[in-house]
Amino acid sequence: MSDDNNEKEMSFLDHLEELRKAILKSLFGLVIGTAISFIFVNFFVDKVLLLPAKMSNFKLQNLRPFGQLMMYFQVALVGGLMLSLPVIVYQLWKFVAPALHKNEKRYVKSVVFFTTLCFITGTAFGYFIMLPITLKFAAGFGTVAIENNFALDEYISIIINIIVAAGLVFELPVLSFFFTKLGILSPKLMRKYWRHSIVVIMILAAFLSPGTDPVSQLILAVPLVFLYELSIFVSKIAQRKS
Repeated sequence: MSDDNNEKEMSFLDHLEELRKAILKSLFGLVIGTAISFIFVNFFVDKVLLLPAKMSNFKLQNLRPFGQLMMYFQVALVGGLMLSLPVIVYQLWKFVAPALHKNEKRYVKSVVFFTTLCFITGTAFGYFIMLPITLKFAAGFGTVAIENNFALDEYISIIINIIVAAGLVFELPVLSFFFTKLGILSPKLMRKYWRHSIVVIMILAAFLSPGTDPVSQLILAVPLVFLYELSIFVSKIAQRKS
């Protein structure tokens, strides 16, 4: 608990109530973000999501009666999640704040900022680097006797999976800072199990990459290794400040 003598220790029911408030506020932020995203969904679909398909010169086919309608809702929901990320992170930090010391609570703004920044950086990496290479591999693989026309829902799923997966893995330094502050991680522990972490990283890259090709898995594994090293450095900083 906090070392503030004026702050009363929270009971189990108080924690449940705080958790309920955090979830409701996060859901409210998600709804607002989704509504805003839906206003600009045409721009996102035409100028962002369909652009890689145009650049790769392959056609998309809608094979379901309401395929495009479901795609628009899916895009709006993912966009709303991205827009509401600062709100969700802030509510999560407020929920765990009673377990932190008073001097550690001042990191809330920095954590929200860097969490959002890392996620945006990861999504940019996924969109501008991972996605073109993956689509180029998918469009060029196989015999020329077979025309590669991709189903719309599969195409959107690949894009969302790449962008969200890249955004999540780029949160590794922030998680390292957070868990070090809670006393769960330490630089010594992360360095000790470095080789084990590389194996986990390769397995994680295989699960998060949208396809079975080794190209996209390797593209995701390389920044994961770099982010792990960066996380050790961040953990050292967090431990010194503690």
